[in-house]
Amino acid sequence: QPLPASLLTLVDVLTPNEREALLVSGLPADAAPAAAAARLQSLGVKTVVVTLGAAGALVKTVADAAFTVPSFRVPAVDTVAAGDAFNGGLAVALAQGQPLATAVRFANAVAALAVTRPGAQSSLPSAAEVAAFLEARMGD
Repeated sequence: QPLPASLLTLVDVLTPNEREALLVSGLPADAAPAAAAARLQSLGVKTVVVTLGAAGALVKTVADAAFTVPSFRVPAVDTVAAGDAFNGGLAVALAQGQPLATAVRFANAVAALAVTRPGAQSSLPSAAEVAAFLEARMGD
């Protein structure tokens, strides 16, 4: 459901999926994710990262920059933990001081690895697995 602007002004980084972005922004279900991100920013969110599944993630910043970070193509087994994996990876990368685009790429890698395994907690990769995955995908 839509959230009050008084709450959204306290949010530094919001990471909804497409459906959640539309619901929270109050836009109709057929609106574009970019429109939802723009609306959320107009309500006070500083940075919006809309996860787009296989299409990657749409990033909109307070500097009015908007860009998409592509996902990694992997054989999906179970997507149950994809969002949590993405958010955990993003939080880790941002806490390490990585630039936003790099942090979103890292989060996409964590989510990509998670969907290749069944389950929730059991699907989450280790830091070493993510590092190896990113090194192998250096050109992607």
